[in-house]
Amino acid sequence: MQGRIVKGIAGFYYIHVEDQGVYECKAKGIFRNQKIKPLVGDDVKIEILDEEEKSGNLVEILPRRSELIRPAVANVDQALVIFAAARPKPNLSLLDRFLIMMERQSIHTIICFNKKDETSLEELKRLCDIYTGSQYQVICTSAIQEEGIAQVKALLRGHTTTLAGPSGVGKSTLVNLLVPHAEMETGKISDKIDRGRHTTRHSELFWLETDSYIFDTPGFSSLELGRMEKEELRFSFPEFRAYEGKCRFQGCVHINEPGCAVKQALEEGAVGRERYESYTRLFQDLKGREKRRYS
Repeated sequence: MQGRIVKGIAGFYYIHVEDQGVYECKAKGIFRNQKIKPLVGDDVKIEILDEEEKSGNLVEILPRRSELIRPAVANVDQALVIFAAARPKPNLSLLDRFLIMMERQSIHTIICFNKKDETSLEELKRLCDIYTGSQYQVICTSAIQEEGIAQVKALLRGHTTTLAGPSGVGKSTLVNLLVPHAEMETGKISDKIDRGRHTTRHSELFWLETDSYIFDTPGFSSLELGRMEKEELRFSFPEFRAYEGKCRFQGCVHINEPGCAVKQALEEGAVGRERYESYTRLFQDLKGREKRRYS
């Protein structure tokens, strides 16, 4: 029988099989011997041990279409990153780091500013303009007032989407609106393994409808860019792509070089100043890290 891993805790894997339900499974020892770790989102084959108890063994992991390191999930084709428009004030540097991570893994990303009811229209427009000008799709929601939920659902349809964002932005409220049965299901699983009520401490996959899943992932307060070299950073800013190869110098990193097409676009307003300043700060961070590495 084939299904998808929706949760993995303490050596147990919970496999959703459409029209059949969720099975609690242990992975065969062969995975441990081959140093293969099943991931939430993996398409797998299982053998049923007890249909009434919904228990079985995980016997095969099917080929992955994609794999993220953080969060550690498989077969994602879209990301929805959620930040509050206010309370807490959005940390745009943190948002940019997340966008870079997704760009490096070729994951299409949608930005959601939640709590739109807690800020002014002017501030909401300012936030949206920063990222729509950067070629990202931006949506605004109020989970507490249930505004924008239909638009979110439409964007999730037909995709496996990872939901991510810092703690306190209303992500859990949004998940409960998108998947009303989520709390009930996670409570049932938690009772089985004696873990108490559901909190997002691990990645979890929820089925929405046919071919539509979302990951609920733990909140983050910081993100590292891994082993990225400073010269690579420019490729993770979509608004720079139109100017690649148009600078005076080959390999221009758009910082101090004369004849830079990106800096010219910045002066003309075609590249947003907030994003460019974010780029320069991140570039200097990577440059400083390189110096420390080789000192």
